[in-house]
Amino acid sequence: MSHTPIKEQARQRFTEYLSAHGQRKTAERFAVLDAVYSTPGHFDIEELLRTMLDNNRFHVSRATLYNTIDLLVDARLVVKHQFGDHTAHYERALQTTPHHHLVCTRCGKVTELASPALEKSLAKIATPGFKSEGYALYIYGTCADCAAAEKKKKEPSNNQ
Repeated sequence: MSHTPIKEQARQRFTEYLSAHGQRKTAERFAVLDAVYSTPGHFDIEELLRTMLDNNRFHVSRATLYNTIDLLVDARLVVKHQFGDHTAHYERALQTTPHHHLVCTRCGKVTELASPALEKSLAKIATPGFKSEGYALYIYGTCADCAAAEKKKKEPSNNQ
């Protein structure tokens, strides 16, 4: 594991990616990278744009933001998720611990789940000769808050 700070590692990797793919190294692209690596957990494009504006970071257009996120996904610096709604969600890819996602089908809440036992089981599944580069596991259901609200709705009212 490198002792280089995560943002610096991401910046170095992004610089190498842009050079290797003949892309321009612009201040806007690096501002997006910095915002991504300053954002904990999952985010969507609108949340990232609001965060950048709220923190007086370099102003970028939506088009630049979308295009840069696509580059970051291709460079494997950002992971794209589709949790069942129509909005893509993202999270940074470097130095994240293995985790899975519990997705509430009622409210859309996403909870990360770390499970070493599940990791171990999934590692055994790979077909011989297949080199895994990663995977995503989404478990859909109802979160505790939505289940409690549903139960409360079904209870007879005491005001009758």
